[in-house]
Amino acid sequence: MAESIPIKRALLSVSDKTGIVELGQALAQRGVELVSTGGTAKALREAGLAVKDISQITGFPEMMDGRVKTLHPMVHGGLLAVRDNPEHASAMAEHGIGAIDLVVVNLYPFEATVAKGADRETVIENIDIGGPSMVRSAAKNHAYVAIVTDPADYPELLSQMDETGGGTGLDFRKRLAARAFAATAAYDSAISQWFAHADQQEKFPPKVSMTRVLSGTLRYGENPHQDAALYLPAGPHARGLPQAEQVQGKELSYNNYNDANAAFELAAEFRGQDPAVVIVKHANPCGVAQGESLLTAWEGALACDDVSAFGGIVATNVPLDGQTAEAICKIFTEVVVAPGADEEARAFFARKKNLRLLLTDGLPDPRRPGQTLAIIAGGILVQDRDSAAITREDLKVVTKRAPSEQELADCLFAWTVARHVKSNAIVYAKDGVTAGIGAGQMNRRDSSRIAAMKAREAAEKFGWAEPRTVGSAVASDAFFPFADGLLAAAEAGATAVIQPGGSIRDEEVIAAADEAGLAMVFTGMRHFRH
Repeated sequence: MAESIPIKRALLSVSDKTGIVELGQALAQRGVELVSTGGTAKALREAGLAVKDISQITGFPEMMDGRVKTLHPMVHGGLLAVRDNPEHASAMAEHGIGAIDLVVVNLYPFEATVAKGADRETVIENIDIGGPSMVRSAAKNHAYVAIVTDPADYPELLSQMDETGGGTGLDFRKRLAARAFAATAAYDSAISQWFAHADQQEKFPPKVSMTRVLSGTLRYGENPHQDAALYLPAGPHARGLPQAEQVQGKELSYNNYNDANAAFELAAEFRGQDPAVVIVKHANPCGVAQGESLLTAWEGALACDDVSAFGGIVATNVPLDGQTAEAICKIFTEVVVAPGADEEARAFFARKKNLRLLLTDGLPDPRRPGQTLAIIAGGILVQDRDSAAITREDLKVVTKRAPSEQELADCLFAWTVARHVKSNAIVYAKDGVTAGIGAGQMNRRDSSRIAAMKAREAAEKFGWAEPRTVGSAVASDAFFPFADGLLAAAEAGATAVIQPGGSIRDEEVIAAADEAGLAMVFTGMRHFRH
C-alpha cells in the first residue's frame, strides 16, 4: 500500500458544481489530465479548460438520457486496479485501461428533489447509479485512489498535492474514503426511507437506516465523565434548538439541550395564543403560565415553584421584551429560548454573560407528525410522536356536576401542561397559571400530594390567603387507579378534574368525585411521558 500517490489523471463528475471550475483550474495548473461527463465537462470547457469526455475513455457515447455513461470496465478498471499487483497491471496493459488517480463526484440531488415535492417519476430519475458506483470503487481502492465527495474538501486536496509534490498521502485518502462511504450510505438511506415511508406508506419497514450528521461535540454528556455530541437528521426535519441563533452565553451542554428542548416543545403548545412562559428544570416544567403580557405570564410561572426555577430553562411563545428580560435576569437562569427579542431585552441579557439566549425565529407545530427513538440494551424503540390533541368536543362529563366555563378552560390548560410532565404527572392550574406540579413519582397519589405541597409553600412565601390549588382544576396524565389520588386533589382544594378514564375502578373514582362535589371530565386519551 503506497504512502504517496501522484495524481496524473482525475475524473470529475458533479451535480453540485460549487467550486468545480476553480478546482479544475487548479488541477490543470498542476499538470493533471481532466476527464469529465455531461454538464461538468461543459462547465469546465466554458472556463477554457482542456477536458476529455468520458466517452473517449469508454469508447461508448453517453446514452439513455445519461443513465449509462460511467458504468464501464474502462472506468472501473482504472479505479479498482491494484497498481502493484502484476496480474492487475497486465490486465490494464492488455485492455488499454488507464489509471484514474482522483475521483471528484457528488450525487444527484435526491433529497432536494423530494423536498421540492416532485412527482414520483422525477424522484426516481434523481436516484444516482453511476455516481455511487464510482465513489465506492474509488473508496475501496483508497490505497491508490483519492475520492472527494464534498466541495468543502477541495482546499485540503490541493494542499495535499502541494505538500506531497502533486499527490496525496495515505492518511488523507483513508479519511476521504471514510467520508465517501458515509456519503453513499446516507444517500442510500434517504432513498430507502423515501421508498418505505413516502412511496409505500410503511410506518415500520422491515429494515430502516437513519442518517445523522455531526453538528459538533459537546463539553460532556449528562455528567463530566461522559463524552457527548449533537447530530442532526440528514434529511428534511423541523427547525429547533440546533438551528436557533445563539445570541450570547457559553456553549450549550447536553443537559442544556435536553432541558431547553422540553421547554421549547411545551412553549410551542401555545403557538399563536396569549403570551406564555414555561420554566423547566431537569426536563420537567416547574412553572407555566399565560397572561395578558409576557411579564405577567413570567410572574405567574415563577410563583408556582421559584425554588426549582433557580438555574432553570425559560421558554416563551412570543418575542421577549425588556421588562420580561429584566425580571428573568433577577434569578439565575441557564438558558432562555424565544422566537425573538427586542433590543431592550437583548441589552438586559447581555449583562448576564453566561446566560445562553437562543432565538428560534418561530415555534414548531406541536401537532406535527414524526417518530421518536429510545435506545435500550440490544435494540431501539420507535414510536409515533405524542402529537395527538383533544378539544372541548372530545371531553366527556362523567360527574353529576359539569365544569363551569372557567373550570373547563383551566382543565384544558392543565392538560396541555401535563402531557409534558414526566409520569406519573399531576398538574393543578387556575386562571391559566400552574398552581402546583407533581412529576415522575411512582404513584399518582404522591404526585398529587407533592404538587399540593408546592402550592402551599408558594402561598406561605408570597403571603397569599390560600394556595392557588383552591378552586383549581387538576389534570392527571393517566387514569386514577384508585380514588386516593383524586381525594388528595380534593383536599388540596381542586374543584375540577380532567383525566383519561379507563380504569376498572372508574365508577369508584366517579362516585368519590361526586361525593366531594367535583366536576370531572374524561379525555379518553392518556399522555405517559418517560
